[in-house]
Amino acid sequence: MSDSNDQARDSFIKGLEAKAGKPVEELLVLVASWGPGKHGELLAKAKEAFGLGYGHANLLIHLFRDRAEVDAGAAAADAASDPLDAIYAGSKAPVRALHEALMARLVDLGPFEVAPKKANVSLRRSKQFALLGPGSKGRLEVGVNHREAHGTARFEALAPGKMCSHRAFVAAPVDIDDELLAFVREAYEAAV
Repeated sequence: MSDSNDQARDSFIKGLEAKAGKPVEELLVLVASWGPGKHGELLAKAKEAFGLGYGHANLLIHLFRDRAEVDAGAAAADAASDPLDAIYAGSKAPVRALHEALMARLVDLGPFEVAPKKANVSLRRSKQFALLGPGSKGRLEVGVNHREAHGTARFEALAPGKMCSHRAFVAAPVDIDDELLAFVREAYEAAV
């Protein structure tokens, strides 16, 4: 882009910020919070939400789409280096914090292997004792292999032939409690 085009674009962005009363970065965060949508839908919403005319709203949505493409490319590159990024991508991203909180508590079990798969993470000693991954409703699914254990209201017994014998869900850090850790510990100790 030439210097005059850069100057015109910068001037138009300053006008956008003045009209909306917020910096462009803040506006982009707000647009991202609306979720996916067609260009025209996002444009109409930007005009209404920020009191913008067509030109400024159109620029904002183009900036948002450009940023999303760059972020998607960076996320794809990062996913190649960290498999958890691919497992906890998009709408599953908030579940990663629960995964990491549980993993921080599981280090006290003793040595075990962490083996990321396509959709979840296997925890193994000589055999798999747990499987962690995004579950339904924004929860972390914790699968446990402990065939001798009995199911409870919290630890659902799964049908034979499944990868795990039981599963529970973690919806918030408070769910990573002594009961959950004890159930995983029993599976860990049985996985020799």
